[in-house]
Amino acid sequence: MTSYEDFAGREILPLWEGPDPVNVPMIRHWAEAMGDRNPIYRDDAAARATGRPGIVAPASMMQAWTMRGYAATVEGPDAGAAAGARELDGLLEKDGYTSVVATDSEFEFHRELVAGDRVSVREVVESISPEKSTALGTGRFVTTVRTYTDQDGEVVAVQRWRLLRFRPKEARAPRPRPAVNRDNAFWFEAAREHRLVIQRCAGCGTLRHPPGPCCPHCGSFDWDAAEASGRGQVYSFVVNHHPRHPAFEYPLIVAVVELDEGTRLVTNLVGVEPGEVEIGMPVVLDWLDADPDLSLPVFRPQSGIAA
Repeated sequence: MTSYEDFAGREILPLWEGPDPVNVPMIRHWAEAMGDRNPIYRDDAAARATGRPGIVAPASMMQAWTMRGYAATVEGPDAGAAAGARELDGLLEKDGYTSVVATDSEFEFHRELVAGDRVSVREVVESISPEKSTALGTGRFVTTVRTYTDQDGEVVAVQRWRLLRFRPKEARAPRPRPAVNRDNAFWFEAAREHRLVIQRCAGCGTLRHPPGPCCPHCGSFDWDAAEASGRGQVYSFVVNHHPRHPAFEYPLIVAVVELDEGTRLVTNLVGVEPGEVEIGMPVVLDWLDADPDLSLPVFRPQSGIAA
């Protein structure tokens, strides 16, 4: 049976030539995207004035020249082209290390790339650490060495690349805390008591949400709070799938609910499938007790409207 120690020194990516030669348009796009205004990446005369043969590629582009592109990544490598990588991935996944994060990259550059260069890369495993506990979860650090060569087989760069393959922690993260200030503290205090209140101007009686220090209608700074009935309708909604936050369950329905009193608030819908939600759907108040210090209003379909 293959062990992690057996992979040390093993090739997981045979020599692979990048799909495109080094070229000026890609260099220009990269420099513009990075905000790098160095003229040696943009102007042939300026580059030659420094003793270079012409425009050169930023060193940080080294990996870009050997990236396969989206379509090739989805289709996967040719049969046998990266058998070592597939075998290592299978071993890591079998042990539950299904998540991955890059931890560091160290480059050693031998020369600058110029237009027309053809860059190839070969990757070899340097080491795989024993199992370690990290803040992300339990996993192993996989360190590989990528050697980049040109069309003549000369080394142009060497990269030491380290990934953490880990088994994610299953504990649910705490719900993100709201930004509580002097203007809205009364609202969160009422929510802890399972009371949904709406700020009301003491001058003209206008209801407003979110809370604020001044009435936008009459300019009064005096206010009190009215208790809402807890009934309303879906004014708008979205269904969140990505990016995922570990404190929430997905798919996550985020809605703007218009209360019977006329104000609107951003909330979550519960007790309903995403495909059943409709604009104008009647909803009623429920409560989410995230922790002893935080209760938040959520809404569910009014009885008889949706399961």
